[in-house]
Amino acid sequence: MSDLSVLLKSPAEWLSSEGEESEIVLSFRVRLARNLDNRPFSHIAEPEVLASISSEIKEAVLDTKKMGEALIFDMDKISESDRILLSERCLISDEMVRNYSNRSLAVMKGEKLSVMINEEDHLRIQSFESGLSVGKTFERICELDDELDEHLAFAFSNRLGYLTACTTNVGTGLRVSAMVHLPGLVHNNDIRRVIDGLRHVRLTVRGSYGEGSEVLGNFFQISNSITLGLSEADTVANIESHIRKVIEFEKKARDSLLREARTLLEDKIWRSYGILKSARLVTSKEAMSLISAIRLGIGLGIINDIRLSDLNEILIMIQPMHLQRLYDKSMNPEERDSIRADHFRALLNRN
Repeated sequence: MSDLSVLLKSPAEWLSSEGEESEIVLSFRVRLARNLDNRPFSHIAEPEVLASISSEIKEAVLDTKKMGEALIFDMDKISESDRILLSERCLISDEMVRNYSNRSLAVMKGEKLSVMINEEDHLRIQSFESGLSVGKTFERICELDDELDEHLAFAFSNRLGYLTACTTNVGTGLRVSAMVHLPGLVHNNDIRRVIDGLRHVRLTVRGSYGEGSEVLGNFFQISNSITLGLSEADTVANIESHIRKVIEFEKKARDSLLREARTLLEDKIWRSYGILKSARLVTSKEAMSLISAIRLGIGLGIINDIRLSDLNEILIMIQPMHLQRLYDKSMNPEERDSIRADHFRALLNRN
């Protein structure tokens, strides 16, 4: 089994801010759900069956060109704190943190490609990229899916498509999502209208950590809700088209704020910058709000001495379990708030 410290030595490559529209679109993710033929779904399988499925999938993953050098983490062989850390890095779900017996994660260094094994489905394949990098993300996951299809027999119906544990994933098994930063639409009070419009075209809008998560720092996750009746390529093209419309709305909202309330906007941005540069205690929730203001300042060219990639990385590193792992000790909330503030001061005062 792999050592988790390998991942912690460098930030995930999808935090690089190198992709198109990377200030507004933090990341783009494509996920495929697959199950093995003639095997019970994970939630009803007996432990020995789950163990057999896990072993077969890990062997297949390591036999592919795409993931032959993958790191393997068996959830029942690592601590709960390490499982939470993997969740904070968007590599496993909260469900996998709690329900970990005979569950595993295979992930490439750089974290752009990973496979959750025996989560809700036998395989949840994930591909990440920075910004609106649609082509790279989709091409990478299709290549891995094709390779795995040569090694594994997937549950498939000629009428329905790929069979999944949840009916909402039946068909292509494809979920496409973008993490978007929309402070302009929030401040202009247009965000509800945009969200309603997205839901009208069968897209789902959630908090930054997906289903059930709170919207923090004006970050939203937009994803498709239909997996049946559309091809994979059409699904990707459809959501890309709508994300580009959202980006256009956000840019117009920002232009409006600059025209009508520039002084107030700059004051909010620089106050946030000043707080993070000097504060001794910063909560997780407060940090997301302040980061949002600084990120907006970078996008508008008001702040130019902070790299967007540094701001992306710190979004992950200030999470509770990352702070505890970084300092190798358990912390109470106030201790974490203090260490979090130290991280921000170190970032902003070195620039």
